[in-house]
Amino acid sequence: MPRYRGARVGGALQVQLEQRADGSQLLRSPEPLQPYPARVTDRLEHWAREAPDRTLVARRDPSVPGGGDWLRISYAQMLAQARRVAQALCRRGLSAERPVAILSDNDLEHLVLTVGALWAGVPYVPISAAYSLMSQDHAKLRHIIGRTTPGLVFASGPAYAQAIAAAVPPDVEVVLTDGMLDGRPVTPFAALLATEPGPESEAAHAAVGPDTIAKFLFTSGSTKQPKGVVNTHRMMCANQQMLRQTLVFLADEPPVLVDWLPWNHTFGGNHNVGIAMFNGGTLYIDEGKPTPKGIAQTLRNLREISPTVYFNVPKGFEEIAFAMERDDVLRESLFRRVQAFMYAGAGLSQAVWDQLDRLGERTVGERIPVFTSLGMTETAPACTFAVRAGRVRAGHVGLPVPGVEVKLVPEGAGPQGKTEIRFRGPHVMPGYWREPALSAEAFDEEGFYRTGDAVRWVDPAEPEAGLFFDGRIAEDFKLDTGTFVSVGPLRARVVAEGAPCVQDAVVTGMNRGDIGLLLIPRLDECRTLAGLPADTPAPEVLHHPQVREFFQALVDRLWQGGTGSANRVARAHVLAEPPSIDKGEVTDKGSINQRAVLQHRAALVEALYEGRADDPWLLLPRQR
Repeated sequence: MPRYRGARVGGALQVQLEQRADGSQLLRSPEPLQPYPARVTDRLEHWAREAPDRTLVARRDPSVPGGGDWLRISYAQMLAQARRVAQALCRRGLSAERPVAILSDNDLEHLVLTVGALWAGVPYVPISAAYSLMSQDHAKLRHIIGRTTPGLVFASGPAYAQAIAAAVPPDVEVVLTDGMLDGRPVTPFAALLATEPGPESEAAHAAVGPDTIAKFLFTSGSTKQPKGVVNTHRMMCANQQMLRQTLVFLADEPPVLVDWLPWNHTFGGNHNVGIAMFNGGTLYIDEGKPTPKGIAQTLRNLREISPTVYFNVPKGFEEIAFAMERDDVLRESLFRRVQAFMYAGAGLSQAVWDQLDRLGERTVGERIPVFTSLGMTETAPACTFAVRAGRVRAGHVGLPVPGVEVKLVPEGAGPQGKTEIRFRGPHVMPGYWREPALSAEAFDEEGFYRTGDAVRWVDPAEPEAGLFFDGRIAEDFKLDTGTFVSVGPLRARVVAEGAPCVQDAVVTGMNRGDIGLLLIPRLDECRTLAGLPADTPAPEVLHHPQVREFFQALVDRLWQGGTGSANRVARAHVLAEPPSIDKGEVTDKGSINQRAVLQHRAALVEALYEGRADDPWLLLPRQR
């Protein structure tokens, strides 16, 4: 039997199951949720007393090309700086109606500002930097600014000038870490830090309670505009206690994280920042990204800093595993004291999972447990966890953590029906900001949040084996024969079969005779396959004979491996035009929105089904 590192876990190992007469099931952990703080900053105060000099957050010096030594803020320093910023915010009369909006990426000033806002009870709005720096029309940024009406907008520097001019009203104060803006007054961030703490901020802090709004987190949006999820102090504190009872090893030693995940997302901003602060740990801000180019900075950081728990999206683990095959220093540093790997945001391929197991055995003589979870922006985020070392596989989402009630609701009859998972607990949002109708629609008659996610039992005869993710209910459809197509499992199969040249796939075929695919390629991998320069245009790459043959062989395998029309791929098109963030086809984390792609590329879908066999963009199985 394989040996696994002994990371202590609990909370989500057992389940209490209630079968209802209407066919639904209720699940909960038999372990009760323990008491948790009333305010997020209560844990900061605790650690500022217990370990004042311990580093809370660190970032490489941005003034040095390529990043210099680590700049650090201790727990005591963070508390002192947050109190100063809180006083500055109180003097400006900021509130839920006039919150703080943050446009830029993770950095020290960003975190100081957010902790200061939490101390003062002033909600903040972390906004995807891509909406400012990558977007061409700034439509989503303008929507979020319009929805939240901030009284202060923060960014790291003049790189955000165009976005500020396009979306921020002229009467809203702008704070920059450094630099100026043409034709607009700017408050330097140093001015907030220079404010002496006073009675206003202390009175505001005393008024903060569990139901005080901590932040507004905006969903990525699909065919509609992003929705602002209200995150309260209760939600965030309860969820951290849930995590501490599930990932018990977090209490064994102060956790050390090396993390790039953006703070405008619940995974990075709630889950990971929260784990560090709640448990007296240290967060090293990783300015790398899970791309062939951006991963270099991540690898540099991981060679130097050995995390105790490591979080990433599947693509990040794929890049790191590939690098560790030939980098002994990286491999030994990462495996030195890590207790667990955890992925979220998409499914980790079993091939990468197996590679991590093999690398662990090669390096330290044991495997590192790989955990995963099901959660969302509306739930702060963690709801279920799969933590059984050696029994967790790609697609597993585990069992409820302490304090979470799960309801499984059948959707549709027969073997093709799906089961929706719904959540209730102190970690669930009160609603969407300034969206009363959408808020009402989000909950069922018993107050469970409707996720739209489908699950099934790994083994119906053994509930402790947990739940398996079964796709998004809204993505599934029927062919014109009435045959039901389950999109999630098919996408996972396509991505696994298409490694390393397929990033994702959009499944077509609603009310048609067969299944088609819009394949989203990894152009860098395709260029490598063909031996082409890094700047070769996408059409030239995709028409290269070796690349063309790769995708043709993939379509052939998918056709031959299908067992019927519900999972047999009959046609495909490889997209030369990448998904658009402005159209909602892709999030800044790289997640593909099926509905948005199908909506905006309807003409392409028509061509996929009407095209002739000699169409250079159409791929048909060679043996049908």
